[in-house]
Amino acid sequence: MLNRAARFFPILRALRSKLAPGDSLLEVGSGSIGVGEFWNRNFIGCDVAFPSPPARNMLAVRCSGHQLPFADDSFDGVVVSDVMEHVPPGLRKEVIFEVLRVSRKIVVFGYPCGKAAFELDQRLYRDYQRRNTTPPIWLEEHMLHAFPDEELFADLPQGWKQQIFPNESLRFHLWMMRTEMFRPWDFALRLLLRILPGVVERALRRADREPSYRKIFVLEREL
Repeated sequence: MLNRAARFFPILRALRSKLAPGDSLLEVGSGSIGVGEFWNRNFIGCDVAFPSPPARNMLAVRCSGHQLPFADDSFDGVVVSDVMEHVPPGLRKEVIFEVLRVSRKIVVFGYPCGKAAFELDQRLYRDYQRRNTTPPIWLEEHMLHAFPDEELFADLPQGWKQQIFPNESLRFHLWMMRTEMFRPWDFALRLLLRILPGVVERALRRADREPSYRKIFVLEREL
């Protein structure tokens, strides 16, 4: 849960600064929960599969990120969190242009970025192997393709501007993922997040520095 909070909290800050109450939100690659764990409004989540019942505030739509079944400018905001590293390199640009097509105001991408982040996950994968523990499926999938870097957004369509923020230093991310392997520590961190979410968010912001594991790309339509 701390891992999800670390990647979603900066995304939520970006959304809240631009979206008004009642604005529509789409999450691409949401899985069954996605941003719904921390976002208290209704939203649409799309993914190729939903392994468990969707979050109560999510309307689930089964589809692929590079072929979204929505009209142009359908949503005020779109979130794509920890998805691009799972997309084959040849389809990543298609996902970006599809997401921009359906957004009216703001799009927030976040993903493990670059060679150093990929090497860190390889190191984490070996940790699971040494402990004779099955790695989580997302980590298995991380081993399939090199991670995208910042150049993924080098040729944005005209009319869009971007800001880039670091999310989770490499050192912090490795510590957090190793800690979550141990149930007592994982339980304690989950409890702390539920009791003192504001304190945890401030602490997580201090870990958002370079060299970072993930980068957050905030794309806005220029007025």
